[in-house]
Amino acid sequence: MKIYAIYVVRNNIKPAKAIVDVKDLASFGFFQRSSIGEFMTFMSQTIAEKTQPGQRQSIEESNYVGHVYARAEGVAGVVITDKEYPPRVAFSLLNKILDEFTTRFPNNQLWTPEQCSYPELQQYIVTYQDPKQGDTIMKVQRELDETKIILHKTIESVLERGEKMESLVERSDVLSSQSKMFYKTAKKQNSCCVIC
Repeated sequence: MKIYAIYVVRNNIKPAKAIVDVKDLASFGFFQRSSIGEFMTFMSQTIAEKTQPGQRQSIEESNYVGHVYARAEGVAGVVITDKEYPPRVAFSLLNKILDEFTTRFPNNQLWTPEQCSYPELQQYIVTYQDPKQGDTIMKVQRELDETKIILHKTIESVLERGEKMESLVERSDVLSSQSKMFYKTAKKQNSCCVIC
């Protein structure tokens, strides 16, 4: 699972323009990075322009998925990931980014790359590389899964102990039968001799 790029795109103008972005292209060859970066910028601007305000969608292209969320304010967020990255986490990240961006820059006349600095994107691309770290619901799910594993192990150990307890009970029953036989035998032997 991998996030390659995050964009905030002004989509209330034609053509749409990226305002701020951050990319992680280290997994590509050095000479490919420039071309791949340009392709991702083109992809993000195109899908942001084609997405209606209030709409969320995921567009698949080759090995990449562009998750886009367009807001009524005239701005859209785009996260480009691989195919395995969970869409729910990508949209959660986009919602967070766009909330912060529109709060920090409420005047859309100032939405230009020169006037908008958003260094938190760099931290988000690092944190959300592992969707379990960035998303609280996935964290809770992972903790539930770990708890479930512990519970299964506990139940298995109780069953093992239960089997051991059953064998103890069987032995106890055997001892009890032997004790009864011993008592009966002792009683017969003592009955022949009456002490007055």
